[in-house]
Amino acid sequence: MTWLEQSYMGRKAVAGGKAGKTHLLNKAVQGEYHYVYGPYAKPVMTIRPGDLVVAETEDAFGGAIKTEQDLPSQKLNMPFVNPQCGPIAVEGAEPGDVLCVHIHSILPRGAQPVGTSALIPEFGGLVSNGQTAMLNPPLPERVMKYHVTEQGVKFNDRITLPYEPFIGTLGVSPQIEAVLSLQPDYWGGNMDLPDVAPGAVVYFPVLHKDAYLYLGDCHGRQGDGELCGVAVEMPSTTTIQVDLIKNWRIAWPRLETADMIMTIGSARPMEDAARIAYRELTRWLASDYGFDELEAYFLLTQAGRMRVGNMVDPKYTLGASILKSYLGN
Repeated sequence: MTWLEQSYMGRKAVAGGKAGKTHLLNKAVQGEYHYVYGPYAKPVMTIRPGDLVVAETEDAFGGAIKTEQDLPSQKLNMPFVNPQCGPIAVEGAEPGDVLCVHIHSILPRGAQPVGTSALIPEFGGLVSNGQTAMLNPPLPERVMKYHVTEQGVKFNDRITLPYEPFIGTLGVSPQIEAVLSLQPDYWGGNMDLPDVAPGAVVYFPVLHKDAYLYLGDCHGRQGDGELCGVAVEMPSTTTIQVDLIKNWRIAWPRLETADMIMTIGSARPMEDAARIAYRELTRWLASDYGFDELEAYFLLTQAGRMRVGNMVDPKYTLGASILKSYLGN
């Protein structure tokens, strides 16, 4: 039996992790990309639990930054960045359920150099910004373009970094809010968490009928924290498999791989994001793995891991995890 068959999706989901029909979500099907997560846009397609979606995502800049001479302040029309595919309606999804997203693959799409990073005025982890107001002037604008292939990300003539792709922005519609796609929260969104990568299953609380799944902002790689605010942004062809677990209430996104389980929190200040993530993981261990809450608290104190997704967005994202080998299954 594979780990996926033993996963929550494999054991509890409607389709049991078995693949259904494949849907192509290209530009012609998508039409206009979305810059808001919410329940008010018309779904671009309706799928059933088990179905696969092959999505053509744009980079976070919508392809507007084409050369290293382009200045973000001149090319970008804020806040129209971070374009999203979707919403995708999932048949049978209702509030109180959990949407499962198994990431199959993320491939760079388009002519090289396909990757882009940039320094954007008053955006990043080591500069002043709207939430952290300072008198010092912003850093100068600068753009870097990268050749990105499955063999690696060419940083410069001396350094080629491993290709470690992931989906930067993935989530479901809030129940009533319409929220900028740059923001992460309990519905997922712009988490920029490198663990949202091929092979992982990500679980989201369903908050609106049919879930309304959004995705975009794929990265060729990123260090912890997304320090300057921009990873290796790239257009992609991303394949996901979507399933549905009925009557499983979770408060925040969760993630599972062959080796670990993770809970994801987003907030400011950063310690509140860490608290949310660890609280949710403590409760998960207590509800599903035979621990009482205080025993789980002790265990995570000694064996928990903390991953910084981003420290630059309107809210920061952290993932708390523990290896499955400590959990007895």
